[in-house]
Amino acid sequence: MKLSATLMMLMLALVAHAQQVCDILIKNGKIIDGTGNSWFYGDIAVKDGKIIAVGKLTQFQSANTIDAKQQVVAPGFIDVHGHIEGGIFTTPTADNYIYDGVTTVITGNCGGSATDLRRFFSKVDSTHTAINVASLVGHNTVREQIMQRDNRLSSADEQQRMDQLVEQAMKDGAVGLSTGLIYIPGTFANTAEVVSLAKAAARYNGVYASHIRNEENSVVDAINEAIQVGKEANIPVQISHFKVSGRASWGKSTTTIELIKEARNLGWDVTIDQYPYTASSTNLGVRLPDWAMAGTQDSVNARLQNPIIRAQIKKEMLEQLAKYKYKNYSYAVVANYPADSSYNGKSISEINKLLGRKPKPAWEAETIMEMIAKGGAQMVYHGMHEDDVKYIMQYPFCMVGADAGIPVPGKGMPHPRGYGSNARILGRYVRELQVLSLEEAIRRMTSLAAQKFQLQDRGLLKPGLAADIVIFDPATVTDHATFEQPHQYSTGFSYVIVNGQITMQQGKHTGVRNGHALYGPARTN
Repeated sequence: MKLSATLMMLMLALVAHAQQVCDILIKNGKIIDGTGNSWFYGDIAVKDGKIIAVGKLTQFQSANTIDAKQQVVAPGFIDVHGHIEGGIFTTPTADNYIYDGVTTVITGNCGGSATDLRRFFSKVDSTHTAINVASLVGHNTVREQIMQRDNRLSSADEQQRMDQLVEQAMKDGAVGLSTGLIYIPGTFANTAEVVSLAKAAARYNGVYASHIRNEENSVVDAINEAIQVGKEANIPVQISHFKVSGRASWGKSTTTIELIKEARNLGWDVTIDQYPYTASSTNLGVRLPDWAMAGTQDSVNARLQNPIIRAQIKKEMLEQLAKYKYKNYSYAVVANYPADSSYNGKSISEINKLLGRKPKPAWEAETIMEMIAKGGAQMVYHGMHEDDVKYIMQYPFCMVGADAGIPVPGKGMPHPRGYGSNARILGRYVRELQVLSLEEAIRRMTSLAAQKFQLQDRGLLKPGLAADIVIFDPATVTDHATFEQPHQYSTGFSYVIVNGQITMQQGKHTGVRNGHALYGPARTN
């Protein structure tokens, strides 16, 4: 019996409907969807930059079919603590992030952001970056526009003008306000100034992210200040690169984490982030008292050239060193010293010795002041204990933030966190040390971060959300960057997909740049 032409066409249409075409089809993966739930085997279909289906998919076909057998398929990682304002435009491929599984970076941290965020976001999109970029508005950036680097409190008029700058930044798309209360000029602000700015951000549903005022001997007071800002401004709080630093503070992580637990138990939205290393990285100027670094470089140099003032600076430096229980400055290693690149990778103690000086802290302090007078340096400070790092990592509301920019391969001796933070957690702390489960680690890197910073269409493998996806081998994912050889990419990631485009294929960056600017909830056109 022959089928009628009409029936034949109907059957062909049904077959065509049953076999839907998608842009990318990921098959046979061990899916960890970002919720923290257990993995399951399944497939993912991607079309027009979105995830359109997740599960056992037999009705889809694609010219780009990826067999993810024996690999984990997860949401693209969200790095909540970046400093990529300049690097994203000089190196828009953002290789260090892509090779570490990161598809979105939140920049503008530690009080430093682009001055004009509307222009910054526009430039991100016109540059066509490989990763998505969101940004906070920086307190230091705002304060410097109104008050330069002055060591004083703000007047009522100056406060109002700073509040207005924060409000404008929120309208331009910032996800919140950041502070760097250890840095000039933010360190000169009192809590009331920060609360006022945080209230401005809160009016537009933002987050308050803080590099707190002290991460060493006074870390408890500094955490309490951040929580106080959250309470008075009624704003969610994110404490950046949560740590206890300095030998005198080792072991205090149990106390500091308890402060976060107590705040949350009282109903305050306080969370933290961390990079998985026992060394921090910041500038050399933090070794000098705050007042000595006020103003321009000329102002700093004038103080250093005054014998009486220089002696007072040295006295306070040595008091600080003793308070942190260090015998010398051997814990301080140069990452990048523009005035003399031969110093890169050497400790202050080693540099002091090369200069023919006595191996005493007083002479090392002189070496530091001379380096500051020549423009300063970016440093790596080996000041934390591994037990504290692991204890903080176990806290369930701790996210991942590399606290990095986009390094130029071969230039300087930067902190390895800029190359390997996520791979290090997955390899060392999940696979080897079992500090976290794989599902929990991925939740921290994805949905927890997206929820905190209100990135509504990121962080989960769910139909309708943006197709930011990473595929990796949990048995081999490894960070290779070290303090001695930092310029090494992570391995073990086979595919990275950003907004539905394959940016890494079979472990190699494709050069595709399909990221774009992500905005906070108050953005206006």
